[in-house]
Amino acid sequence: MALTNLFKKRIVIWGASGHAKVLHEFLGKLGYEIIAAFDNDTNAVSPIPNVPLYHGTDGFQRWKQQQSRPDKVRCLVAIGGWHGYTRLEIQRYLQSQGLIPAIAAHPASYVADTATCGPGSQILAGSVIGVDVQMGDACIVNTSASVDHECRLGDGVHLAPGATIAGCVHIGNFSFIGAGTVVLPRVRIGNHCIIGAGSTVTRDIPDGVVAYGNPAKVVRVNSEQHND
Repeated sequence: MALTNLFKKRIVIWGASGHAKVLHEFLGKLGYEIIAAFDNDTNAVSPIPNVPLYHGTDGFQRWKQQQSRPDKVRCLVAIGGWHGYTRLEIQRYLQSQGLIPAIAAHPASYVADTATCGPGSQILAGSVIGVDVQMGDACIVNTSASVDHECRLGDGVHLAPGATIAGCVHIGNFSFIGAGTVVLPRVRIGNHCIIGAGSTVTRDIPDGVVAYGNPAKVVRVNSEQHND
């Protein structure tokens, strides 16, 4: 092992999609070395050069048996979109196996000193997290999204690229906000919601629905929702 790698924090990634490549691009800049990847798809291949891929929990257990100190390894779940419930469930599995969820903020992002980000949260390039924002576990704030002052994001929330969340907005657990969407101040979006790309959310959105448009309107029940 190269001398420089001796000082890096070891981390594993669950998910073999493009989001894993995005995390790989900047984790090294934060002092991490990705040592393994995992995915439930038995046809998946490693998205990261020279990093082995293991399939499912059986593969994870084989990998774990090879580790002398798995409790020293960090983890992130690279599963985005409206799969926040699945992302958090996998994170909790990894935690139950002794791994430590990382909090990864791209060097080109901004996170206010008074903001709090839950374990497993990922803040990508160009994103802004404002004053007194509270983010739950396993959130994703994607490229160039912004979250203004005093917002509350529940567990497993994903803001797609370019989403703009104005001040004092509350977004419930496992909701997905589409690319370029604008959410106006003090709006409440429920749990398990999907807001379509390019929408403008001007009023509260109830739990478990899909909404889109300008202004955003509820169009159907979200069939992807789970029982919390």
